[in-house]
Amino acid sequence: MNSHKHNTSPISTLSFSSHYKYSLFATSLDLKRQRFTSPLLLIFLFLCLSFATSMAVSDSDSDSGPVVQTTPLVTFLQRVQLTALRSYSKKPDPKFYIDLSLKLPHDLSTAESAFDDLTTGSRDLSVPVEKLEKFVHEYFDDAGKDLVHHEPEDFVSDPTEFLLNVENDQVREWAREVHCLWRTLSCRVSDSVIESPDRHTLLPLPEPVIIPGSRFREVYYWDSYWVIKGLLTSKMFTTAKGLVTNLMSLVETYGYALNGARAYYTNRSQPPLLSSMVYEIYNVTKDEELVRKAIPVLLKEYEFWNSGKHKVVIRDASGNDHILSRYYAMWNMPRPESSVFDQESASRFSSTLEKQRFHRDIATAAESGCDFSTRWMRHPPNFTTMATTSVVPVDLNVFLLKMELDIAFMMEIAGDRKGSERFVKASEARKKAFETVFWNEKAAQWLDYWLSSNGDEPETWKAENQNNNVFASNFAPIWISSFHSDENLVKKVVKALANSGLIAPAGILTSLTNSGQQWDAPNGWAPQQELIVTGLARSGLKEANELAEEIARRWIRSSYRVYKTSGFIHEKLNVSEFGAYGGGGEYKPQTGFGWSNGVILAFLEEFGWPSDLSIEP
Repeated sequence: MNSHKHNTSPISTLSFSSHYKYSLFATSLDLKRQRFTSPLLLIFLFLCLSFATSMAVSDSDSDSGPVVQTTPLVTFLQRVQLTALRSYSKKPDPKFYIDLSLKLPHDLSTAESAFDDLTTGSRDLSVPVEKLEKFVHEYFDDAGKDLVHHEPEDFVSDPTEFLLNVENDQVREWAREVHCLWRTLSCRVSDSVIESPDRHTLLPLPEPVIIPGSRFREVYYWDSYWVIKGLLTSKMFTTAKGLVTNLMSLVETYGYALNGARAYYTNRSQPPLLSSMVYEIYNVTKDEELVRKAIPVLLKEYEFWNSGKHKVVIRDASGNDHILSRYYAMWNMPRPESSVFDQESASRFSSTLEKQRFHRDIATAAESGCDFSTRWMRHPPNFTTMATTSVVPVDLNVFLLKMELDIAFMMEIAGDRKGSERFVKASEARKKAFETVFWNEKAAQWLDYWLSSNGDEPETWKAENQNNNVFASNFAPIWISSFHSDENLVKKVVKALANSGLIAPAGILTSLTNSGQQWDAPNGWAPQQELIVTGLARSGLKEANELAEEIARRWIRSSYRVYKTSGFIHEKLNVSEFGAYGGGGEYKPQTGFGWSNGVILAFLEEFGWPSDLSIEP
């Protein structure tokens, strides 16, 4: 791979709302007001401050890319998180502490003073567990308490015309159980979040939500697409529309849909699927009002992904420029929800600049939704070689091509013919870029492209910059009609997928490398199954449809076995072994689970289940 030249351009390359911009003077004063007596704690805070004030350091010493700051509460909770992780012998989930909310009648300054007293004289940044627990109980409400259960108004236990093609009684009974999980995952943001947002890291939202489950106690952006696919199968149209309304409110507030509805996620987005959500709902409900409301929001999101640091230009041999996009988080510090994990990983770097670049690439991998994977590593499986900002990803650009097509479709509905034509042309240009930059004829796959420079200036395409490793994402373009409508192309892709090694006993592997990261083998994830299966099934090619159905049935059968043996729907599966749930990564396997439920129901809707076909292997 080519050398990695990181960004050194000023923050002015992106513009942000003034409430994001914290002055160095204010940051410094805030720290001086606090009463810290532990020398090691002072050292830790100095390091945090050095990250936060990186813009004041010369370009040669720091990563001067864009940074969107979090809130004072998030900053304080990182201190609590660090102390908890140092105090317990069995390490707790760090996200628990960053999700706490201030308990009335206390304010932040009171909690900070009490915490200073608690940690005074603590040389190793740990305190007795019983004292820490007493402090947390006195000053904070538990993580998740600011979400309250919501009974969906459009939920019925056995919807009319629910999965009519599922004829097998055993499968149908299980599908109803999966459907009923929407009630469990349905919540609304508590009134306290709306009345006192500075007391919470949870963000206020106008409509009820469907959360993924377990430790994920908030809305997540790209998860919502597959949740909505399932909700539409469950005839829960009002709930589905509410999820879109929430995401649109985030775009209107921040300029982009956040990774998740938390104050510590304001510095990054996730795979842009909002237009696809609106499109799916419209296809079922014909809700033109939703389409008209969505258009200006989608235009704002489209600008976010096609400007500033997200925009890259690749020049072909003929001198033609192709505009594409990459993930690029506006952050160069440890992620608050995984602060200690990130600090430990970055400890192998000696300079502040190297650490900041690494933290940005980690946060950018989180923006990709696929955190973490050898896909983002220059020298896999070495985690410290993460270089996500240097990758022009196939799947991100598929989502943006789909967004262009969706906006063109919606503008046609709204009567804006000129606007529609503009986005049709944009989609044609991006499709041409796919042929030039990503497509590899020999592999019959679309391959991610590694940038040779920092991506700020156009660079000339080089064949050796394509990532020749096999990932499920290499086949994501087949999801949309721009590609699955080409019969000759589909034939090549079907053959390549069948020979790729990705098709496993329980579905499609994420990669062929078992690195210990969760977006690598042996894991398979519901979103990637659905993208590829749906594309193959809609191609109209017999062999593609047969392969799609086989993959879907493997996924459904394994999900059923996991559910029956564990009692849960899981976030991911170990697809190399039938009936096993996935693992790896920086947290324990999670259950619930929003997008897994949605894909199971969507597959059953798409393929049905004959009465004489057993769900058992």
